[in-house]
Amino acid sequence: MTFRFSVVVPCYNEAAYIGEAIRSLQRQDFAGAYEIVVVDNNCTDDTARIARELGVRVVTESAPGVCNAREAGTVASRGEIVVSADADTTYAPDWLSKIDRGFRSDDEVVAVVGPCRYSDGPRWGRVFARSLFGAVQAVYRATGRTYYVSATNIAFRRDRWTGYDLHLTQGGDELDLLRRMRQEGRVVYDHTNPTFTSGRRFTRGFFYNVFVCLFVFYLSAYVLNRVTGRRVIGSAPVFRGNSRRKPSPRLRLAAAALVATLALFAFQAPRTYLEEKADTAVDYVQQHTVPAGLHW
Repeated sequence: MTFRFSVVVPCYNEAAYIGEAIRSLQRQDFAGAYEIVVVDNNCTDDTARIARELGVRVVTESAPGVCNAREAGTVASRGEIVVSADADTTYAPDWLSKIDRGFRSDDEVVAVVGPCRYSDGPRWGRVFARSLFGAVQAVYRATGRTYYVSATNIAFRRDRWTGYDLHLTQGGDELDLLRRMRQEGRVVYDHTNPTFTSGRRFTRGFFYNVFVCLFVFYLSAYVLNRVTGRRVIGSAPVFRGNSRRKPSPRLRLAAAALVATLALFAFQAPRTYLEEKADTAVDYVQQHTVPAGLHW
C-alpha cells in the first residue's frame, strides 16, 4: 500500500504519553492514506505494548539516541513524505492536512515545518516557546528562510532525505535535518500549524534548562559532535515524570565552565577597547590639566 505520509515517533519509556499522542494522530482529518510508525528505542516500560494495542506499527532500534531511532523509523516507513513527531506531543485534527497543503503549494517544496507550543509546565517555558517561534516567523517572513524548528513538527520528502547524522544527539534530528533540507530545496514554515508538547522538562528549573540543556547538551553538543564527527558530548540525562530534581554538581560545573568560556570570548574585545580608551583618557588629562613636574 502506498502512503502519502509516514509519521515517525521515537520512544524511550513514554508509556505515560504515547497513548494520547497516537490517538491524536489517528484522529487526523486528512483524507489520504498515512501510517504511524513507533520506534521502540530500548523501552523498559509499556510503551511498545500500548502502541501495538492501538494498532500502529512498532519497530525496534537498539542503538540508543533519538537520531538512531528516527533513522530506523524513517528507513522502515513507506510514505512519500516522512513526518517527524514526538511521543510526548499531541496534534490538532487538521495538522496533516495543513502539512499536505504546504507541499502542494509549490513543486519546489522539500519540507514543511511548524512551531511547537508547550501544553503545560511553568509559565516561563510557554512564554519562551512563543517568543522563539515568533522570532522564527518574523525571520521567515522577512527572508523566506527557516533557521530553527522543533523535531516535533518537521515533514520532508523521502526522495530528498540523505539520512540523519548518527554522530549527533540533541539538535541532530532538527537543526541538522533542517540544514540539509534547505540545501535540497524550499522549506515552508507554517506558523498556524503548531504541535502541543509536554513542558515536563521545564519543571527542572530555569538554570538547568537554559544553561545545562541548551548550552551544554544542545548547542555545544551539536557543534562539537558535528565538527569532530563523533559524540564528544552525549545526550542529556533522560527526564521522566514531574519531579523537580536539582542538577548534579557535575552538570553545574560543566555549565559554569561553559558560561565562563563564552563570557571570556564575548568580553575579550570590549575589555581591550576599554583599556585602550582608559589609557587615552589618562594621556589626555596629563597633557592638558596636570601641572608640569607632577606625575601620576
